[in-house]
Amino acid sequence: MPFIPHTEQDIKEMLETIGIRDIESLFDEIPNSLRQVNLDQVPAGISEMALGRLMRERAEQDSHLLCFIGAGAYEHHIPAAVWEVATRGEFYTAYTPYQAEASQGSLQLIYEYQTMMASLMAMEVSNASLYDGASALAEAILMAVRLSKKNKASVLLPRTIHPHYRHVVKTMTSQQGIQLIEVPYHPATGQVDKQALEKCMQAGVAALVIPQPNFFGVLEEVDQLTDWAREKNILSIAVVNPTAMALLKPPGQWGTEGVDMACGEGQPLGVPLASGGPYYGFLCCKKVHVRQMPGRIVGRTVDLDGKPGYVLTLQAREQHIRRAKATSNICTNQGLMVTASTIYMSLMGPGGLRQVAALSHQRTREMKQALLQVPGIEAVFTAPFFHEIVVRVNKPTDYVVNELAKHGIQAGYALKATYPELSDCLLLCATETKSAEDIKQLTQQLHHTLEEGLSIGSKLACPA
Repeated sequence: MPFIPHTEQDIKEMLETIGIRDIESLFDEIPNSLRQVNLDQVPAGISEMALGRLMRERAEQDSHLLCFIGAGAYEHHIPAAVWEVATRGEFYTAYTPYQAEASQGSLQLIYEYQTMMASLMAMEVSNASLYDGASALAEAILMAVRLSKKNKASVLLPRTIHPHYRHVVKTMTSQQGIQLIEVPYHPATGQVDKQALEKCMQAGVAALVIPQPNFFGVLEEVDQLTDWAREKNILSIAVVNPTAMALLKPPGQWGTEGVDMACGEGQPLGVPLASGGPYYGFLCCKKVHVRQMPGRIVGRTVDLDGKPGYVLTLQAREQHIRRAKATSNICTNQGLMVTASTIYMSLMGPGGLRQVAALSHQRTREMKQALLQVPGIEAVFTAPFFHEIVVRVNKPTDYVVNELAKHGIQAGYALKATYPELSDCLLLCATETKSAEDIKQLTQQLHHTLEEGLSIGSKLACPA
């Protein structure tokens, strides 16, 4: 859509027409305490030409690199048919299906997506997606607090949750009186520390967040954690990798009764990395909680002639309800990503998804075995893993990552910025896209980099 700026006279006439003095009056529902947010960290705008040049430079940096980075966004093979179908005009240019009689195709696709996602998670209800995995977790936490009906609620949030997710959750809850209680991980296993979890429990806790796998790639003891939450009369929220759920026990089957909500990032299901987006978030729950589900839900019915039809059955969004009562919103980009994921899951089927998950785990096992043969590399955690591992290296991680990048290899995610206690560690991922030759190339280059003279490492050592 072209950008058409309004003149001062245009704005004045529009304000007079609707009978208000200034634009600020349109936002009088927002309390002053929430509007005084400092945005010093938002950079100044740049011109269209400068932005185009910047994006081209960034795109060139991403090209032709062998990627062993995961950390929440994963490189999987996407069958060519997925985006050939998703970019057809019927899907690619379709807007939000407000009018059911004109949107049966889009509504049916969303209904099929909800059915597949609910089945994959072993949950009763799925919504029609959210912005991304981080905001999906934030929405699940807000949903849990609404369900708890506690004036001063708090949520148990493990440090093994993706750090970006935790930042988004903090942003979305900090102005709502919700306390986030950080639960540490066990330094040996990388799992939630159960003794510390017990100490974190206090009055007013509404929910426990349970990752599977966690940010370190480690598998948590989800049955114990889910039952622990049930015993404490608090809700449980699963944050999961959807690919892993094709192979592991789904959250609806954790413990004796399953979790209350399951959410996560849908990118692994047929969405390319694309320099960071657009992606989408998924959110499922037990049917008893559906009235607090954010976003929208598509349902299937029949018309007067008995023919099937699809409609928006729950849509507590600001387009359909008074803004102050709305729960959440999504946009057209997320709808397109859901379209791609629905096509991807249809093509792969349960067996194909399970094979992708199994191959990803196998490749990661092969990678770990090869890496541990390299002098200067050691494993950090002892617990089982899915398709990511944390390793400790004997050289500064920045140096290692930069050196391998010079040889066309993205050698994982350096943990020092988000986990200072793991400042000498890298998080590496392998999916079904990695071959034995790829792993050999990574291993050989790491061996060459780490065996260089200690003087290089000392010169580039990170400051204390």
